[in-house]
Amino acid sequence: MRKVTEPEIRESFVNCSKGEAKRLAVPRDLDQLPWADLDFLGWRDPGAPDRTYLVMDRPAGLTGVAFRFPRVQRGFLQRNMCTLCHTSHPGNGVSLMTARKPGRAGREGNSAGLHMCTDLACPLYLRGLKSTGPMRYEESLTLEQKVERMSDRLEEFLATLYA
Repeated sequence: MRKVTEPEIRESFVNCSKGEAKRLAVPRDLDQLPWADLDFLGWRDPGAPDRTYLVMDRPAGLTGVAFRFPRVQRGFLQRNMCTLCHTSHPGNGVSLMTARKPGRAGREGNSAGLHMCTDLACPLYLRGLKSTGPMRYEESLTLEQKVERMSDRLEEFLATLYA
């Protein structure tokens, strides 16, 4: 992903108002992020623990999505798998993130959901730069194939937002 600025991030959101985008918390460490290892920028809002944000650099331009997720406590021994990067996490490491649909559908309360890594670090898990512990499923896919699968899944999700 290319390095993006705070104004670009705020302009990219498709499922919240301009006022909401102006008020949301953008990461303060944008200059120190490992941009070359990111396929998307994802972060949790420190002031609103039930909110997360994801920004992707697509051929049509940056696309940002605001998510909410429930604060559900799961047992530590339970494992869940992220639908984007296929990383297995114990406990609350994977959450159902729901995004309000853009436009009228969103104003009417419609949303779409995706089970994702709660910390939104999927690109780092794919590259082995972050780990959930010793139990990791080995895949025969190359890194490029894994990245393509993750990107395709994000594109599919965006299509459901507009459906």
